[in-house]
Amino acid sequence: MLKNIILSQKEEFQNLIKAPYVPREQIKYAEKYLEKDIIKVVLGPRRAGKSVFCAHLVKDKNPAYLNFDNEALIKINDHEDLIKELLAVYGDTKYIFFDEIQNLNNWELLVNQLQRQGYNIILTGSNAKLLSHELATHLTGRHIPIKILPFNFREFLRARNVEFDINNLSTKLKAVLLNNLSDYLTIGGFPEIVIKDLEPKDYLSTLIDSIILKDIVRRHKLRLSEKIYNLEIYLLNNFSTEFSYRKLARKLEFKSDITVEKFIKYLSASYLSQILSCYSHKSSPKKSYLIDNGYINAKALQFSKNHGKLMENLVFSELLKRSYHPEKNLFYYKSRNDKEIDFVLHNNLKITSLIQVVYRIDNSETKEREMKALVEASSELKCNDLKIISWDTRKTEVYKKKKIEIIPLLDWLML
Repeated sequence: MLKNIILSQKEEFQNLIKAPYVPREQIKYAEKYLEKDIIKVVLGPRRAGKSVFCAHLVKDKNPAYLNFDNEALIKINDHEDLIKELLAVYGDTKYIFFDEIQNLNNWELLVNQLQRQGYNIILTGSNAKLLSHELATHLTGRHIPIKILPFNFREFLRARNVEFDINNLSTKLKAVLLNNLSDYLTIGGFPEIVIKDLEPKDYLSTLIDSIILKDIVRRHKLRLSEKIYNLEIYLLNNFSTEFSYRKLARKLEFKSDITVEKFIKYLSASYLSQILSCYSHKSSPKKSYLIDNGYINAKALQFSKNHGKLMENLVFSELLKRSYHPEKNLFYYKSRNDKEIDFVLHNNLKITSLIQVVYRIDNSETKEREMKALVEASSELKCNDLKIISWDTRKTEVYKKKKIEIIPLLDWLML
């Protein structure tokens, strides 16, 4: 039976190579490490394109392939038998590609053993916390993480065969890009939706349900499956809004805020709701965002197109793609006068940029509010790189002797 599974998955690997593929911007980074004796760990949400990315990365290396998103495989306790059968099918190879490795018990022991034997190993995983703990504990200094998230806007355009030169935009081409940006703002960047032109609401609604069931409820043996589902739906419908664990516990009728916090960590590790903290030494409310804008429309209960909030979530997800990480170098902020800054970027022990996101900045009251918040935060955080990302305004303003750059969302995404 094991041999039949491996043979079937060998054919599955060939199908990954044949599948429609949009080159990802991480490919050059990954290629630098491909032949080095270091484990390549490709992390990201389900259906974001990790497997296809890895298949194209190693397609010329005759890799042995196993996908552990398979009930029969993960029940096998004898790793030696597994590897023996795998190499019997693939023959003499030095490359091994394990897909969804987090599903295999004690996977890190197997990976360590294979690396010591000289194999070049590529892993994918859809659970950030579970993998990061094992990686930090068992593979310290011997792995390189590569993040694959849904398409950024440049990849989205390539998938739609839209050719562009950002430094030479005609009026007609700019209109085409803005129309595509309006779509991207709503449907997001999951590859199959974009490449195959699938109906996003049904596809992503089913994906969310599957992630909650397979990656959270079953993995953690939760009895409160309805509770964690309701929690995700609440966070999804209230993204970019402040919350506290205690208030959420009361509102959603959890027995304790500790359970709420634990469940939110499960959601975050599975790349559903992502949690943003306030840049402050005191206890402050959290905010939640989504890894992809498509999730918002997929499960919104009464969603009306709030372009400002959609833009804010899109900027958050783009910052993740640019290697910013909540709790490490990405925060929001509230000034002493309670004025809010959407995103605070942190690097090398200092604040490097403050960002506000506003759909329209042509209203004088809106402009005054956003600039006043930026200037207050600038003084408190000792940061002079101040930006407002709007839909279509580009200009530089000076407010209370502080320079503020206003950038169209399209231009910022193309940076």
